[in-house]
Amino acid sequence: MGGMNSALLLLLVAVADDSVVNSKHDLSSLGPGPVRALHENQVCIFCHTPHNASPAAPLWNRATPQTHYRIYDSSTTDARIDQPSGASKLCLSCHDGTIAPGMVLNRADPIPMTHPIMPTGGGDLTTDLSDDHPIGFRYDRQLSNRDPQLRSPDLVDHRIKLGDRGEFECTACHDPHNNELGDFLRLPQRQGTLCLTCHDLEGWRNSSHALSGKPVPPSLTAGETLPYTSMVDNACATCHVPHGAANRERLLRARASDLCTSCHDGLIAADIIGVMGQRSGHRPRRILDRHDPDEDPRSMPPHVDCVDCHNPHAARANPLAFAAGGIRAQGPLHNPTLEGVGGIDASGVPVEDATYQYQVCFRCHADNPVPLTRRIARQRDTFGNVRRQFAATTASAHPVVYAARDVNDAPSLLPELRTRPFMSCQDCHNNPDARQLGGGGPNGPHGSRFEHLLVDRYETADFTFESAQNYALCYRCHDRNSILNDESFPFHRQHVVRGRTPCSACHTPHGVDGSAGQHSHLINFDLSIVGGERQFFDTGRFSGSCTLTCHGVRHVNFTYAR
Repeated sequence: MGGMNSALLLLLVAVADDSVVNSKHDLSSLGPGPVRALHENQVCIFCHTPHNASPAAPLWNRATPQTHYRIYDSSTTDARIDQPSGASKLCLSCHDGTIAPGMVLNRADPIPMTHPIMPTGGGDLTTDLSDDHPIGFRYDRQLSNRDPQLRSPDLVDHRIKLGDRGEFECTACHDPHNNELGDFLRLPQRQGTLCLTCHDLEGWRNSSHALSGKPVPPSLTAGETLPYTSMVDNACATCHVPHGAANRERLLRARASDLCTSCHDGLIAADIIGVMGQRSGHRPRRILDRHDPDEDPRSMPPHVDCVDCHNPHAARANPLAFAAGGIRAQGPLHNPTLEGVGGIDASGVPVEDATYQYQVCFRCHADNPVPLTRRIARQRDTFGNVRRQFAATTASAHPVVYAARDVNDAPSLLPELRTRPFMSCQDCHNNPDARQLGGGGPNGPHGSRFEHLLVDRYETADFTFESAQNYALCYRCHDRNSILNDESFPFHRQHVVRGRTPCSACHTPHGVDGSAGQHSHLINFDLSIVGGERQFFDTGRFSGSCTLTCHGVRHVNFTYAR
């Protein structure tokens, strides 16, 4: 008989994970969890009873909470989230911490427990459910049609259990009678299997984060032990938590920018923190908590955040990241690190998925420009609206949005650039030590030791001595010898060498609207240097006239020709 009992015990242990017995929901005195009865050996009694059960659910042995819960809310959810009901209310009769686990309907007195109420911790969701995965909404085709990042419910794994009318409750993800996978989950967590059965994130499968074998930094998990060591296996759990999220909206472990810099600190991934800390940079910490994924770039408050330019669910490694000059080969098309990011097109209309790099830049530098503290006041001024500076109607512009018009008008242009119809924002705005430029740092306009996130030095102060270093940005594309030998303008050397007038005194770096006859060749005078009437007239190839005052000298219809 003793042998049979031993065999039965071994059998129970062998199947314990896929039953309530010996799981944390086994609240009997023989249960393994910290919350258990002092003397009661029955297992099912804590939830079910064959007699005098609650009418709220089949054979339910607990009172239904009457609590009003604070529920999940997010600007990006398309679901109508109501107060918990149905199966969720049954779960919350223990897990909201308001009803003692030993309070059952078929006993006059509570069952004595090791903990009279649910102890503080992961099992105590409290009455504040705003930091937990939403429940109490209908998951149907109407919802998946509104939200393209949700699968249609008929395509969701059959192990996810919705209510009779598609209600999404706690039991959609959790099977309270089966703990085989841990946390009573219905599907494994590895590589985001559970999350991705409902969430259909475009670009995720091939994204850098989905494929990264790098470890998750301890600073990100705040003492929590993740089920796996690598990012590829933890997947969604690397940045999101289903219960008790520090940042409620979208259930993030921390602010989005803090999540990014936890890894991109030079130890696990590229050192973005160090680059942003240079003289100029896109620094998220300058203005916190203003970004919202649902924001309209045309009216959003000024801010900068990593996710303004990068979609962590879709960003991929740039195959040209290690090739010097690689960004030039891409022209205006965005690189894979900007995959899945919205922007503003050349006409000022928001686009959900930017195709060109400039569209991402126009999010903040177009019709709702971020205020700049150091800006040159120009004769034709768009007050920071870079989109207008690159418009199709401009008198002249660098070929960022539209192809170069006539490279023969710029004899100083380096030979290797003459066949290139486009350039990108990143040609001029980049980390000077970027890998694609032959350095060892990360690519992109995260930060620079030069003003305005420039890739090289560009002096704009009057009376600057001409040198290859002071105008290094211009000389990256324009041959210095051609400029100083007056091949396009017979007084270039007179102005920049003898007069020590900076390039920016006459030329704007992006583009200029107005009459083509008065603003060709990016002519748009700096008001702090050039005074008087400030008139320029293009009278033909390499010829023109100026009426202006510069360095105290007044020119009236001063003509030139090569």
